Amino acid sequence: MKKSRCLGLIGGVGVGATIHYYEKLAAGCESQGRTLDMVMAHAETPRVLQAARADDRSGLAEYLNGYIRRLQAAGAEFAAIPSVTTHFCVRELSAISPLPVLDVFNPLSAELVARAVQRVALFGTRFAIESELFGQVDQVEFILPKPEEIDYIHKTYVEVALTGTGSADQHEGLSALAHTILKRDKVDAIVLAGTDLVVLFNSGNTDFPSIDCADLHIRAILNHILADTSSAQP
Repeated sequence: MKKSRCLGLIGGVGVGATIHYYEKLAAGCESQGRTLDMVMAHAETPRVLQAARADDRSGLAEYLNGYIRRLQAAGAEFAAIPSVTTHFCVRELSAISPLPVLDVFNPLSAELVARAVQRVALFGTRFAIESELFGQVDQVEFILPKPEEIDYIHKTYVEVALTGTGSADQHEGLSALAHTILKRDKVDAIVLAGTDLVVLFNSGNTDFPSIDCADLHIRAILNHILADTSSAQP
């Protein structure tokens, strides 16, 4: 089989999401008769969370760009990061990156428009929730959970991101909270705005209206790396 165009994936933030992207991208390429061509670097979750707490966009962009330069040297033609929180510096990163950065916000915006969604709540880190996706998506009204609910969502999310695993209690707790928010705040859907939530939620066990940022991002990445295989190796 011919190879896809080469993707540079900045993994590690967190490990569970990175594995999910790897598996889905490989399967997506195989379904189109292609082999995934990908190189990967490992960034650190604590470094990203520290930068988010300090609102250090330029510092994090420089940190991530060091990985992108390494990925470029290894043959990558595009860069992607399987982490929504890390995207808080995506504008700064795109401005200095030697490679196109395939971000999560463009496919999310397109999906919100296509589904005519008006009101959403976010599940992810508190940085993504309280920033309303860092001002990158403006087609919908963001409904904030209560402060103690944000604390719970953030704590659960960080635990999952750091361990790469999830529990039945975490799944049940977030599911119950999703139903509470949907009914109380009359939102149309819960946006799973943290890619590590794939460890807890999938199409078979999610019983509330949701929009999965990871799934949208993966599909967009596949469209880019499969769009032109004229230079691929057999």
